[in-house]
Amino acid sequence: MFTGIIEALGTIESMVDRGDAIRLKVSAGKLDMSDVALGDSIATNGVCLTVVDYSPNHYSADVSAETIRLTGFAQYKPGMQVNLEKAMQANSRFGGHIVSGHVDGVGTISKVITHSDYIEFWVKAPDELAKYIAHKGSITVDGVSLTVNKVNGSEFMLWIIPHTLQETVMRHYQVGTRVNLEVDVIARYLERLMLGDKAAEPQKQSDISLAFLAENGYLKR
Repeated sequence: MFTGIIEALGTIESMVDRGDAIRLKVSAGKLDMSDVALGDSIATNGVCLTVVDYSPNHYSADVSAETIRLTGFAQYKPGMQVNLEKAMQANSRFGGHIVSGHVDGVGTISKVITHSDYIEFWVKAPDELAKYIAHKGSITVDGVSLTVNKVNGSEFMLWIIPHTLQETVMRHYQVGTRVNLEVDVIARYLERLMLGDKAAEPQKQSDISLAFLAENGYLKR
C-alpha cells in the first residue's frame, strides 16, 4: 500500500528482455535504500513492483508482459526518469490517499496551460474510467496523489504547483505524454457494494447505470 507522496526521482538504467518479462534496473536517486529488502514493494511511476535485487543506490524488478500491456511501461526507455515511493509503514504520516499501485489504465496529457504560479494539465482518461473520476476527488497519476479540479466527460484537469513539478516527472509532461492512472479505490468498492446481492451473479460488465440507481432509490424520478 502507498500514499501517492513521491519520495524520490529515479532513472531507468536498463530494461533487459527475459522472454515473458522485462528485468528493470532503476537508479534510486535520493530514495533511502537502507531499509529495503528482497521482496519489498516500490511504486515506480505508480506501478507496484517487487524488488528482486538491490544495492545502496539501485534496485531491480521484473515487469510482466501483462503489466507492460496495461501501463505506460511499453513506452519506457533507459534514461527515463520515474517517480518512486516505498510501501508505507503502519506508523507513517498519511499525506496523500490510499494507493494500491495497481494501474487502472493509461491516460494522455491533452492540454498544458502555464499560469503565473501553477501549471494546468488536462488528462484524457480511458472512457471506462470516467465514472470513477469526480470533481475534488482523488486520483493517482504516475504514482502522484492528486486532487481533480475539474471534470469534462472523460477528461479531467489538475492544478500542479511548482514544488510538485520539481519533485516528480510531471515537469516533463507535454501534450501527448502517456500517464499511468489509478482511480480512488473507494469508488471501486462503492460500485461493487451498490450491486448488493447482484454482486454474486456473473457479470460481463458493470450493472451500475442510471436506471439501476433510480430503481434502487439512489435517484429521484
